[in-house]
Amino acid sequence: MAVREINDDNFEESTKEGFVLVDFWADWCGPCKALSPIIEELSNELEKVVFTKLNIDENQMVAQKLGITSIPTLALYKDGELVDRVHGLLPKIQLNSFLQKHIS
Repeated sequence: MAVREINDDNFEESTKEGFVLVDFWADWCGPCKALSPIIEELSNELEKVVFTKLNIDENQMVAQKLGITSIPTLALYKDGELVDRVHGLLPKIQLNSFLQKHIS
């Protein structure tokens, strides 16, 4: 499954159903770019999670509302409610473990 781009306008609609991982990122962020292929890989392996990304430079309203102060930040939602979030560049195994503890 591909990673979907979301924005301020469709954030709530995009996170309201099931497990949704939101990758808060920006073009200038090196760790964000390094994390992107890891997220892409996991999106093809974990069918229970919808993988999305939100560019904080282009969509500042949601980032400010949620208090996103560092990127990359990964936020996991279940049925519209924030379940957990982590910051920084995580190795694939660590990100997979983070997700598995919530979706299993």
